[in-house]
Amino acid sequence: MPGRPRTWFRGLSRPSGRDVVSGLVTGLFSIPEGMAYASVGGFSPVLGLYSGMFPAIIGSFFARTVLMVTTLTSALALSSQSVLAEAGLDPADLGNVATLTVLVGLMMILFGVLRLGSIMNFVSSAVMTGFTTGIAVQILTGVLGDATGYEPRVHNKVAQAADWLVHVTDWDPSTTALAAGTVVVWFAARSWARIRTLAMLIALIAATVAAPVFSLDVETVGDIASIPASLPVPVLPELSVVPELLVGAVAVTLVALAQAAGIAAAVPNPDGSRTSASGDFVAQGLANVAGGFLRSLPVGGSLSRTGVATDAGARTRWAGIFAGLWLTAVVLVAGRFAEYIPMPVIGGLMLIVGAELIVGQARHVRLVLRTSRLSTAAMAVTFLATTQIPLQQAIFLGALLSLVFYCVQAARRAKLVALRSDGGGWRVADPPEVLPARQVTVLHYAGSGFFAGFGSVGEQWPRTDGAAPAVLILSVRTLTDIPSATVLEGLARRAEELRASGSLLMLAGLDARFRKILDDSGVLARVGADNVFEADDEVFGALDRAAHAAHVWIAGHRRTE
Repeated sequence: MPGRPRTWFRGLSRPSGRDVVSGLVTGLFSIPEGMAYASVGGFSPVLGLYSGMFPAIIGSFFARTVLMVTTLTSALALSSQSVLAEAGLDPADLGNVATLTVLVGLMMILFGVLRLGSIMNFVSSAVMTGFTTGIAVQILTGVLGDATGYEPRVHNKVAQAADWLVHVTDWDPSTTALAAGTVVVWFAARSWARIRTLAMLIALIAATVAAPVFSLDVETVGDIASIPASLPVPVLPELSVVPELLVGAVAVTLVALAQAAGIAAAVPNPDGSRTSASGDFVAQGLANVAGGFLRSLPVGGSLSRTGVATDAGARTRWAGIFAGLWLTAVVLVAGRFAEYIPMPVIGGLMLIVGAELIVGQARHVRLVLRTSRLSTAAMAVTFLATTQIPLQQAIFLGALLSLVFYCVQAARRAKLVALRSDGGGWRVADPPEVLPARQVTVLHYAGSGFFAGFGSVGEQWPRTDGAAPAVLILSVRTLTDIPSATVLEGLARRAEELRASGSLLMLAGLDARFRKILDDSGVLARVGADNVFEADDEVFGALDRAAHAAHVWIAGHRRTE
């Protein structure tokens, strides 16, 4: 086809010059950001570099969202730190890190194989807003020591910020000046559109050069870890700690997948191909399994790194592959130079990242505040949990809140509406309080799921006293979930109550799966097989057939009166 790129192995199109340049920009950007993220999580900065090498290559190779860059994020660094700390394991032990990373990868692959990508749609935006804002606060408080030379003396994250401000006279002048200078240079570079995407790298280089020029005595990366100019030496996971890390790995997996879920919507595939959340789960899982053996921290789809790549002109998955290749080349050629990077510079860069996260979330916070009090409460609880309790516990709490939030919303939306035929179609009306005698009443269930809303539907069900003979048709065409035992028993009980009063219940619009469940559970016999009408190609076909049968039944009972 004209204009269609020629493909190579596994559907890879020919790399373009834009992809090569985009990969270079993204790879260079990964140096300061990757080291900073690892540092804020309490890990060696070199692990942040390794997390952007082979995991990025493998993730981009297999991702269904072709521009998604798989690498370390701030939330993953903090989550990993929290999981290891809660398990009482040393984050400096590479075997522990490898075990966590591989476990996260296996969890992701399992989620993808089971095609659970759709579960991310049920994570409340209010919960994610509270979680992301809490992560931003964690980032800011986590780098206070690197940025000012003063370590807050309290454990509470919010209190740390207050303690930091109260003890401003205890800040180290050289450390503070270098961190502040990093922010100033970044802001100046960010203001120039042509070098906007390289602002972090420019700030990193300029501030690093300024430290020896102005004879600033500050801690450097080399004081914490040695960065060899070589590929990462493979490391084996420590299998003995798997039981301690298993639950925590699920928490880190949920963080990674929730972060990556929004990338497909924000950055659609340029070639028009369909994305797949489950396919992206597998890609991220493979990146983690391989990265775990190559000294990588847990990784996932990074919106910031993906944004850098697209801003720099990425057109295909080659951009992410080249990002990993370029970073690998830079580490091999000039890895040792990274040891001269001052820690206040990384602290300054992380202050920027944290501030950008907070600014970016401001719009979402305002939206949640204007939505409902329930959404506001969910956001506030998640934010407080993220800043007050171990992060993996906050993650599970957020997931539970999302589930509760969804069920409450589904129950609120659930209702019965009456459908009335005017000869040319069906019109919506309020359901009657009492079932009219000698008439056919059609009720349609309007809601996102019958299970969540069945309780409230029962309250709207019309009374049947004195209605006989009458027919109530329940339209269930729009139901998408599998009916629970509660729903099945409720339908059977309604059918028997109507039959006992001399009336009839009919079901219209159910699919073959629903009918089979009714049959297997014995409910079909209690309702009556002749009173169940399956959906067909016509939207109201089943309802029309049910209505005709209902009128015939009422007419027959009138003749016998």
